[in-house]
Amino acid sequence: MNHRIAAAIGIGLVSTGVLVVGAAAQPPTDPAWRQVGAILQSQPVDAGGYVRYNLPRADLRVRVGDVSITPAFALTSWAGFMGSPDSATAMGDLVVTEHELPLVLAELARQGIDVTAVHNHLVGEAPRVMYIHFHAMGAAADIARRLDAAIKLTATPRPVAAPSGGALAIDSAKVFQALGKHGRASGALAQVSFNFVPEPVTMHGRTVVPGLGYGSPLNVVQLSPNRAIATGDFAVTARQLQPLLRALAQGGITATAVHSHMTGEAPAIYFVHFWGDAPLPVLLRGLRAAVDAADHG
Repeated sequence: MNHRIAAAIGIGLVSTGVLVVGAAAQPPTDPAWRQVGAILQSQPVDAGGYVRYNLPRADLRVRVGDVSITPAFALTSWAGFMGSPDSATAMGDLVVTEHELPLVLAELARQGIDVTAVHNHLVGEAPRVMYIHFHAMGAAADIARRLDAAIKLTATPRPVAAPSGGALAIDSAKVFQALGKHGRASGALAQVSFNFVPEPVTMHGRTVVPGLGYGSPLNVVQLSPNRAIATGDFAVTARQLQPLLRALAQGGITATAVHSHMTGEAPAIYFVHFWGDAPLPVLLRGLRAAVDAADHG
């Protein structure tokens, strides 16, 4: 991968849910969320129904084949809080190395933060990275302090620097038109986020905000005039799962994982992570077929 392009895509992309970059990133109005941000050493962002804190793993140097993976593309830890600062539900995932994994899991257990999934998102990456999904309920500042104890056991750079954009190096209008929805773009990366789950999702008696728990972000990066890559995940119900998997396979896009992110949610949600590598028009056709399958499955 061209290193100039790699640098250009180092924006504040999240690994699930809603992309918030540049001027679109708005701070929440309640000062209590700034206190949480001070604990996590990350600026709060109003992500539409919940408050989000991004923690990019800018320390990691990960490759998939000849492609350098930046935090913007697939290596950003994050924590999201819905509800009020006094009674919040927190969810998110932590990107960890194989060495960090047992340390972080042990600390989350000590801190009383539920682990709802441990798994891969990518396939064939070197060095290997894992993703720990978590859930907690209570006062937001208290959750943040407990979560901070686990994050301190990783090499996650903090305080988190504000994301920087870059000259647009992808035909974002073509991406948005092909996928049938407007999204966001910066540098060589464009993202469109969907919600394919047709009914409200509850977990531990609370209705989960779609972007916090089961958004479907599709991330597309232009590597060269003749090559683009895509990753992300589709969050779908059981009825939608097999049509989606067939559409991905038929479009030449690899499903790299099929698994859960939550526990005890109703209805059950399945998350399909994927990797695509093809000329941009070919890649977009495959992604659009998958979007249609998830939408109508």
